[in-house]
Amino acid sequence: MNIQRFTHSLKACFIIGLLCCQTVLAQKAPTENDYYKIVRMAIPEGITLEVGGLVSLPNGDVAVSTRRGDVYIIENYLSSKPTYRKFASGLHEILGLAYKDGYLYCAQRGELTKLVDQNGDGKVDKYQTVYSWPISGHYHEYSFGPKIGPDGSFYVTGNVGFGNSDWWAGKSLVPWRGWTMKISADGKMEPFAAGMRSPCGIGMVDGEFFYGDNQGDWQGSGFISHVEKGDFLGHPASLKWADRPESPVKMRKEMVFAQVDPKDNPFVKPEYVKNEAMTTIYELGKKTYPNMGIKSPAVWLPHGIMGVSTSEIITDETKGEFGPFAGQVFVGDQGMSKIDRVFLEKINGKYQGASFEFRSGFRSGVLRMAWGKDQQMLVGGTNRGWGSVGSEDFGLERLVYTGKIPFEMKAIRAMVDGFEIEFTQPANKKLAEDVNKYEVFNYTYKYHPVYGSPMVNRQDNAVRGAKLSDDGLRVRLVIDGMREGYVHAIKPDGVLSAQENIPLLHSSGYYTLNQIPAGEKANIPLVTPKRKASKDVIDAGEKANTPDNQTKEAGPKKTAAKQLVTDKEAMALLTKNTCLACHKVNERAVGPAYTEIAKRKYSVAQLISLIKEPKPQNWPDFATPMAPMSHVPQKDLEKIATWIHALGNK
Repeated sequence: MNIQRFTHSLKACFIIGLLCCQTVLAQKAPTENDYYKIVRMAIPEGITLEVGGLVSLPNGDVAVSTRRGDVYIIENYLSSKPTYRKFASGLHEILGLAYKDGYLYCAQRGELTKLVDQNGDGKVDKYQTVYSWPISGHYHEYSFGPKIGPDGSFYVTGNVGFGNSDWWAGKSLVPWRGWTMKISADGKMEPFAAGMRSPCGIGMVDGEFFYGDNQGDWQGSGFISHVEKGDFLGHPASLKWADRPESPVKMRKEMVFAQVDPKDNPFVKPEYVKNEAMTTIYELGKKTYPNMGIKSPAVWLPHGIMGVSTSEIITDETKGEFGPFAGQVFVGDQGMSKIDRVFLEKINGKYQGASFEFRSGFRSGVLRMAWGKDQQMLVGGTNRGWGSVGSEDFGLERLVYTGKIPFEMKAIRAMVDGFEIEFTQPANKKLAEDVNKYEVFNYTYKYHPVYGSPMVNRQDNAVRGAKLSDDGLRVRLVIDGMREGYVHAIKPDGVLSAQENIPLLHSSGYYTLNQIPAGEKANIPLVTPKRKASKDVIDAGEKANTPDNQTKEAGPKKTAAKQLVTDKEAMALLTKNTCLACHKVNERAVGPAYTEIAKRKYSVAQLISLIKEPKPQNWPDFATPMAPMSHVPQKDLEKIATWIHALGNK
């Protein structure tokens, strides 16, 4: 063989292989970091910056309040060596900061305080009480805010207390716990709305007040909601004060208990409760008490997907400087150390819309966000008292837009016969108009005093038609079985961009459909999709195709505890029951890794018992105690426990 020819052939193969490799690399799916980079901000040694409040000042500086009661002014924060100046100290758990007419205001544990620098030396010398409210001394009576309304008034929210054996059950021990208070500049307070559990997430959207809450008792999942005077948002503990003369809230606690399934209600004797059917907050307000100010969420944030502990709500006011989402809402999450994105629209005067994942990977639990002078996002974090995926105790970071436009679902809009998806870039026409490239299903959450809720009453929605606009930016979907009061999961995971053929950066959106709008139906030829219904989420009452549910012909029935549970089956059950929100298989998260739990050598029976009634003292190095998961179906419990137990042998 000719050695020279062989050498040339070898070189040609190498070059072709290198080019193929480069092509593959070029087509590699982009990541969040390609579009939005997280940049750490320097924090001087000795400063514990557990961020509780964050606000930009007119001169370009940034004010940061801490949970330890300090307020810092950060000068030249874009430089590698910013200056931190202590502006105030000695305050109590500052969980909000606002700037108005030359002064900073903060919500302490028991009062709204105005910070005054009388002599201009850069330090506060007068702490002026604007308004104070009662406190019981309970550790969980956090106060959040203020946010400033268009009329110059302040909005402040208050946590309910927790404790004793049922630590997860909220209690309003003193007036206005679980309420929004609206406070005028001259210190006059009016109770504004009730029914809040842990209202850390508050913000102004288009001049209107919004709040976000966490999954817990009476709250099936996290969400954000538009709040108007007299609203009841769901948690009945606050209704203890609703009959006071200054209260604008019409709902009463006994009205709630009259509609809740007694099997789910540890507080009420079964004979007192009239309704034994499952209740949702939407049904309570729409059908049972339509004129009592019950407000169901504008947008649900599915637990364990979007987050586990809703925090700051801010609107993108950068007019495109921060990317293609101008006017939309960003929502922080402390437990999962991430930020979500929300598209809102008004149908018949009421807010609803879709939630999307946006950016994860922050160094601590995301608590507060603000816009910097460069129109990029400032993100402050803390994880004390509530664990986070971000492992650091605190942090201050910038989220910087790189200028590249991601291929995303920019918006999802409700239509009379389906939905319209708007993309940030033109979509591939052939793929976008293939109904088999979409998965749509809807579900809801229980309204009950148990901690959280699984996804229940799931129904798959067949996509019957899809039509892409001429510019490739909007696709109209016709679907079967839309249901008001339900979350509609919309997943165009088979759609690629037209130019680069890249997949969506985030391929799921969750639209909360409170009202189906009027309008003309789409003029689209309807087809029958080939795609089979997904079983990634199974209702508590639905039988899965697992060994213990197979027919007798498949062999003798075995007990779940003795079966081999595959990783795939376990992941489906952990997803369905929101376990993966706080636990990972091999990594520490909000809670310990499953492999670490397996090392404890608990029996299957012990694991089932600990899932139903956790013992936080068994894991003293985790700040967040696990909530009781007694609502998880027994068969699921047996399989999850069997799988965890088997991890100890792997």
